[in-house]
Amino acid sequence: MKKFIALFSILLLLACTKEEKHNPFLITNQQVGLLTKNIQVKDLDSVYANDSIVSINKNQFRTSTQITIFDKAGKELLLLDPVQVFDSTSTISTIQLKDSRFKTEKGLSISSTFKDIESNYKISRIENTLNNVIIFLDDINVYIAIDKENISGDAKYNTNIPIESNQIPDNAKIKNFWIGWE
Repeated sequence: MKKFIALFSILLLLACTKEEKHNPFLITNQQVGLLTKNIQVKDLDSVYANDSIVSINKNQFRTSTQITIFDKAGKELLLLDPVQVFDSTSTISTIQLKDSRFKTEKGLSISSTFKDIESNYKISRIENTLNNVIIFLDDINVYIAIDKENISGDAKYNTNIPIESNQIPDNAKIKNFWIGWE
């Protein structure tokens, strides 16, 4: 009976682990949904063959070629930037989330607020840019933009003044959410 319970427990654990790996919307420091750090541009068609349409946006005025992933209904899911432009063997350097179904293990998504970030993750640094506050979460290779309209103090109008987390209200919504693998 003990052997049966042990075998059943192992099978249950393996089933749960396998299910977690194939969650099409889970974000970890090694994966974003179906994408892993080692995926090559040439493999995107097969990864999203049954679920999404892959389109490549080419613009002669851009320094990079962005790959847009859509679901079958035409909803934008992800924007991908390859490490090497026009190289099908290149891996992905940056992923911008466009769909709120993509979530970290702690539930962080593009629909989250600053409170969700601060409550669940260690903020590595905060940068003050012209229009946004950029929050870095190095443990999970994530950086997030929050509109500077949400912050208080002189740093809102001056990029040379550092922004502290206490200047960002808990209810400030995420404007952009990126994963950086480079």
